[in-house]
Formats: sequence, structure tokens, C-alpha cells
Amino acid sequence: MAGYDDKDGKIWMDGKMVDWRDANVHILTHAMHYASSVFEGERAYGGKIFKSREHSERLKRSAQMIDFEIPWTVDEIEAAKVEVLAANGLTDAYVRAVAWRGAGEDMGVASARNPVRMAIAAWEWGAYYGDSKFKGARLDISKWKRPSPETIPSHAKAAGLYMICTMSKHAAEAKGCADAMMFDYRGYVAEATGANIFFVKNGEVHTPDPDCFLNGLTRQTVIGMLRERQVKVHERHIMPEELESFEQCWLTGTAAEVTPVGRIGDYNFEVGALTREIAEGYEKLVRL
Repeated sequence: MAGYDDKDGKIWMDGKMVDWRDANVHILTHAMHYASSVFEGERAYGGKIFKSREHSERLKRSAQMIDFEIPWTVDEIEAAKVEVLAANGLTDAYVRAVAWRGAGEDMGVASARNPVRMAIAAWEWGAYYGDSKFKGARLDISKWKRPSPETIPSHAKAAGLYMICTMSKHAAEAKGCADAMMFDYRGYVAEATGANIFFVKNGEVHTPDPDCFLNGLTRQTVIGMLRERQVKVHERHIMPEELESFEQCWLTGTAAEVTPVGRIGDYNFEVGALTREIAEGYEKLVRL
């Protein structure tokens, strides 16, 4: 399989379409050295990107949170995404929009004089967790914790915030797990490395309060689905010792969609009726 830098196709870059292999940046790009980058992961179903505008709006907000302004409007970003899908002949695809501080006059921590750049790519991508969508993913428990909002802009979808996620997922994969669950700086259950988490107990759903991590668009969608079904949802702080009392568990995210969890560390969960109902309901909703 060719690497992601070696594919046929087109990528939208700074307002124009370029050949996939030519979508490059200079080695002194500020984002490469100081993580001054934000991104969105989106999925298109049948030619339509689910919650596309919400993703574009969040991309703009994320950039503002890490102190730069994307020089394209939401409408322009929306049009560019449509153009990328068409240029690559894709209808069902993963879409990645990314904006960053590029190479310019500054090459230190400060980078106010450097241009802000942006690119959008799309490619075919199947289930993020493979067959875990059917049998339940196995998760490790990360040694790294989601940090306090006083230390990072925790509600930005910013590249630098994923460093400990990469490290956690690598450690999990080395143990034969699909992902890792992370606690937050206070010791509460937080999320997986790139997905939010839900638990079921006695027919009610419990999910961590996203007060120090990203409140995912898929998370918000699933909470809406549950409430439409008259399922009680508790958004709250969840202690580690509560894990043994939960019956079902699932992850949500644009890439993960709704993925059942069968095990976290030493705790086991069934892939139960509510988990399957929400996973199947989400599959239908994104294709409406």
C-alpha cells in the first residue's frame, strides 16, 4: 500500500487544486516545529459531508483559540470541500481540512508575520477500528491524562493536543488493543485518543462532561439520538471505580462513528441492544 504522500488525486491547497504528490510545505513551516495547526476530520456519505458546516465553523474557532485567523470564510471552505470530492470522484470518503502557520519571516516560538495556509484532502477510508464495530473494541488505559484547560486550549481541535494521544495509542497497539481510554488531570474518565466515550447502566447512559476535552460533533449527535428515544443521558464526572458497574460501552467520533467497546483494561462490557441500536441509527442518520 502506498503512503499518504504517494497517491493519485487532487488536494485543495491555498485556494487552488494541486496534484496530490505536489501538496508539500517547506521544512521550516512553523507548524512542523511548534504545532501551530488545527484540523477537522469529516466523512462524506453518498456525496454529502455529515455536519459539514459545523466542522468548518469549528475549524475557524479552533484557529482563533490558538491565536490565528484562517483567511477563508466558512462558505469558501464549504465550496472547497465540495470541489475536492468532485475532483477525486468520491462520494463516500473521509475529508481532512487542515490550517497552519506556514514558513515566513519568523522562525521561533512567535510567528505573527508568517502566512496562514490551508489544505483539504479526501480519500476512501473504511471503519476506523476495523471489525471492532461488530465485536467490540479492546481498549488499554493510558498513563497520560488530558490536561487542565488552564494549561492548553482544550476545546480547540489543535494538532499539538494529540501528541499524548499518539503515544497512548501506540502503547495500546503494542498490547494488542485498538485504542486507549484516558483519564483527565483530576482522575475522572475522559475519552479515548480520538473519540468520546459512553457507558450504559440500568438502561440509562452516562458520558463524561467534556469540560477539559473536545465535545465532539458525533458525541452531540448521539446524545440527541438518545434523548429522542427517551433514554436518560447523564453528562457528568465519572470515577475510575465506576467502570466495573457499567454494562455496555461505545465510542463516538467522525472516524470512529459509533463503535462498541468490549473491554477496557480489566473491565468487560457486552455489545448490547442499546449499543447496536445507536450504531445502526447513526448509520442511517448520516445517509439521510
